[in-house]
Amino acid sequence: MTHESTAAWQELLATLGDLDRSFLEGDRAVTDDRHIADGYRMLATTLGVAFDTYLFPEPGRPQFVAVNTPFRRDRRWGGDNTDAYYFMCPVDPKRRYRISGNKGDSVYFSVTAYNEPAPGAWSDRIVAIVRDTDLDIDADGNFSFEFPPTPDAAVLMTRDYQAHPLTGRPIAWNIEALDDPEPIRHGDAETAARLRAAAAWVRMMFAIVPLPVGARADDQHGLGHEIAHTANQFAEPYQVPDANFGWSARDACYCYGSFVLEDDEALVITHRPPSCRFWNLVVWNQFMATYGDPQDPAARSSLNNHSAAPNSDGSVTVVLSNQITAHPNSLSTLGYPRGNLAFRWFLADEVPGRPEVQLVKASDAPTSAT
Repeated sequence: MTHESTAAWQELLATLGDLDRSFLEGDRAVTDDRHIADGYRMLATTLGVAFDTYLFPEPGRPQFVAVNTPFRRDRRWGGDNTDAYYFMCPVDPKRRYRISGNKGDSVYFSVTAYNEPAPGAWSDRIVAIVRDTDLDIDADGNFSFEFPPTPDAAVLMTRDYQAHPLTGRPIAWNIEALDDPEPIRHGDAETAARLRAAAAWVRMMFAIVPLPVGARADDQHGLGHEIAHTANQFAEPYQVPDANFGWSARDACYCYGSFVLEDDEALVITHRPPSCRFWNLVVWNQFMATYGDPQDPAARSSLNNHSAAPNSDGSVTVVLSNQITAHPNSLSTLGYPRGNLAFRWFLADEVPGRPEVQLVKASDAPTSAT
């Protein structure tokens, strides 16, 4: 007798066994050994997130699970950064939930509900969003609100951005279902369906990554964010619409680019931030993962509006190079010869202008704000 869960498990193993071809072969193959190693790390990370999202959750007994944090190296994926905490909770669109917590030192937070077009398929629409400005937060930072039955809501994603992630207190999130849960049933058919959803989700992740770096202008990448197709420049910034791909933030403007640098080269990046709640610039590998360490100044890979030193005219200049330099806004590639760059601005008054980039010798890069 063949069980459905046995067949689904074998299908998942076959999926994992084939996915490294996405970064080893073809026009998206990565070209350095570090990115090959990162590809296998991303396979493991993505499988863990898929299990958290599809195999283990009980929407009638909800729990928020960490999917991105500044410190968990096994949860760096999908466009993470070292300034924020993201938690996820699958939900039943017919149920009522109560969400509560304490804002801690958050400078921006929200809860966003996303749809799921099919089991394991990535979201293509934001269903609802609750921002910190929508809530009554008491003098101690506590908040509580009811999330009603919401058609098409499949997963809740929290965002908590910190000005100083090393010292800031992250939000303590709680969620409870306000309706009685259904009996727990971890049977053959249920488990098979969840394993197949997890496999579908992992396959979609590797349809997006690795991201292109220095690709030809006619080599279009049809999934995910709008990436510049020439190295050492940024695409035009854009505001996220309600219809989107994946778990993008509706409150954000994004701007993406890539870098290809020799050991003796640097990128000098200058942008003029609009009035906004929060912005940051993050250095990624080609798998949309931050590889820096917020606890190590020599491995700095992100900068935000609280940590950046502005120029006298209000613009901000960043120096990206192989290692940290004397410039106060220096970011390191940690020796990666190529990778990706991501700006984001939350609750901006307007879509920002495109950042300017200059490729220079590292010895000629500026060493101070102007």
